[in-house]
Amino acid sequence: MDTNVTKPIFLGVFASIVMLGAYFAILTLVSGWNFAQFQFLAFRYFIVSLAVGFGVQVGLYAYLKNIIRSGQGNGKILGVTGTTSTAAMISCCAHYLTNVLPVLGAVGIITFVAQYQIQFFWIGLAFNLGGIVFMFRKIIESNKQQ
Repeated sequence: MDTNVTKPIFLGVFASIVMLGAYFAILTLVSGWNFAQFQFLAFRYFIVSLAVGFGVQVGLYAYLKNIIRSGQGNGKILGVTGTTSTAAMISCCAHYLTNVLPVLGAVGIITFVAQYQIQFFWIGLAFNLGGIVFMFRKIIESNKQQ
């Protein structure tokens, strides 16, 4: 397989794994392994979708970067990061930080995040999809310019 495609695929898969690892690490540190497993099972469709979407974005970004480096693109192609995906996944467990940081709970930030947890997941998924569509369009545009 062509390295222009292989490397972005590898990076995308790796990014998804890192995203899931970060999710489990943060939840485990905040509330323990059993709780991390419980939360994952409760929200697995959101969490896996966000991680896969993040990986797809990283892979597409790497592919676009290769296009620009090879001189095929016009240099104006921009990639979209998966920051929103990360934020949505971490928002799932952020309200449990009140165990560690009572100040945040007193301010009401954690209560807000906990109350709208599902909505944050949907926002993250929407941004994932938007980023993926945007990068696919840029790839198509760069291929038409060749």
